[in-house]
Amino acid sequence: MRIKPFVTYRPAPSCVSEVASLPYDVGELKDARALAVGNPKSFLHVERPEVDLPADAEWPVGIDHQTAATNLKAFLDEAWLIPDREPSLYLYRIQLGEHVQTGVVACCHIDDYESNRIKKHEKTKKPVEDARTQHVLTTGSNTGPIFLTYRDEVAVDLLMTAEQEGPPLYDFTAIDGIRHTVWKLQEPDAMQRAFGKIECTYVADGHHRTAAAARAGLQRRANNPGHTGEEEYNWFLTVLFPASHLKVIAYNRAVEDLHGLDEEAFLARLREVVTVRETEASRPQRVGAACMVLGKQWYELTWPDVDGADPVSSLDVSILQDRVLGPILGVDDPRNNSRVHYFGGFDSVERIAAKVSSGEMAVGFSMFPTTVEQLMAIADADRIMPPKSTWFEPKLRSGLFVHPIDGIPDTP
Repeated sequence: MRIKPFVTYRPAPSCVSEVASLPYDVGELKDARALAVGNPKSFLHVERPEVDLPADAEWPVGIDHQTAATNLKAFLDEAWLIPDREPSLYLYRIQLGEHVQTGVVACCHIDDYESNRIKKHEKTKKPVEDARTQHVLTTGSNTGPIFLTYRDEVAVDLLMTAEQEGPPLYDFTAIDGIRHTVWKLQEPDAMQRAFGKIECTYVADGHHRTAAAARAGLQRRANNPGHTGEEEYNWFLTVLFPASHLKVIAYNRAVEDLHGLDEEAFLARLREVVTVRETEASRPQRVGAACMVLGKQWYELTWPDVDGADPVSSLDVSILQDRVLGPILGVDDPRNNSRVHYFGGFDSVERIAAKVSSGEMAVGFSMFPTTVEQLMAIADADRIMPPKSTWFEPKLRSGLFVHPIDGIPDTP
């Protein structure tokens, strides 16, 4: 793998905790507005500029990206973000309770994405990909890092341990209790050499951001008659975590109706394809099981072990789709069917139960988490996971690093 030190805009140390924000695709817009409205320094004003646009009006085409660019300039003018012209690599450690994960912040090459050395496991939706590409091109920046993972490499581990012995560049705890610590690497050349031993990486989270970053770089390349290959737009912003550090939690789902069935008929159909028993548990404890809430009652659904030769069809989310959601509930296309809704995050089970209890949803399913090993096996086979199969926590913060794809001007 090629990684490269990069120039960046990063927060002034005095306001880093105010600047750092969740990524653009986490949470509902109303929640993002609530976080941003009282904090002009929140990077949501750049990452998710919709927070500054009227909620009850149609926006002119592209105004969100123009707003993001205007807000980014304001962050620089106010020195909430400051330029760091020294190309550098960084360590980024995230701690949530007892869980700690540490990754290398670096730029990766768009050609490695195009050649599948950076492997994917999800399809992207073109409208979302188009929007994020335009966001990169209009702001001239990768405003949020892409979450990559790789199979553990001892040389990288040793370097990461040594680099954490020095004083951090940033160390703060966000309002959600997650601690974020950043170091600037003292031995970037050694880290680059260590990553040269790693054959490939995997997009863990951020498929649309990755596709958009590559597309933006390719557009810059196509529009530059003097292209040499040395330009900054050939690279995009990532954080690379060893697979053993990652925490995957379940991505759960709910369906609006029972596809014309009443509860008794639905349960009867269900018992034809899986084993069903009442339970007080709301989360499955093993692979090969799911929990289901119908009305105010939870049920455990189980099925026999399946042949693991096919890494996609053996996933629990695939089995639920193939046996229950598709044939019984009529969710024929889980990627685009508007009747199925997906819930991620630590409180997702509680949110699903509340929506079923209120009648907003008819039935909800709590899944056992997909593993990182399953993700990598599917990507290695050049296959695609079912939609909404993985949810990674804790989330990376945006605004800690901004990668200008045309470099930093010599003068302000």
